[in-house]
Amino acid sequence: VQLQASGGGLVQAGGYLRLSCAASGSIRSIMAMGWYRQAPGNQRELVAVITAGVSTVYADSVKGRFAISRDYAKNTVYLQMNSLKPEDTAVYYCKAERVRTDWEFNYEVWGQGTEVTVSS
Repeated sequence: VQLQASGGGLVQAGGYLRLSCAASGSIRSIMAMGWYRQAPGNQRELVAVITAGVSTVYADSVKGRFAISRDYAKNTVYLQMNSLKPEDTAVYYCKAERVRTDWEFNYEVWGQGTEVTVSS
């Protein structure tokens, strides 16, 4: 199973970006997909998660600005990030939980990360 994240970049404060993360590898089911971020010197933190039942959880710092969505047919999760702030600058990682494929079961799989830089 592989997760390929994309969509990061440099944007001015107040701007927007849309991150994508596609899972591949004979996937049968994924319980939840989410985004985490890690800024320099900080621990990795949850940004948003969406479950198979379409329930969502957001970090307080992004509520009202970010929106997570999922395309089940494409095994892809998106993160629409609006009204970006300099403090949103970080490497953003996607994660898939409880991934069942034709061959194996993984409790969690991480993507490689995509960098987001918000200038003031």
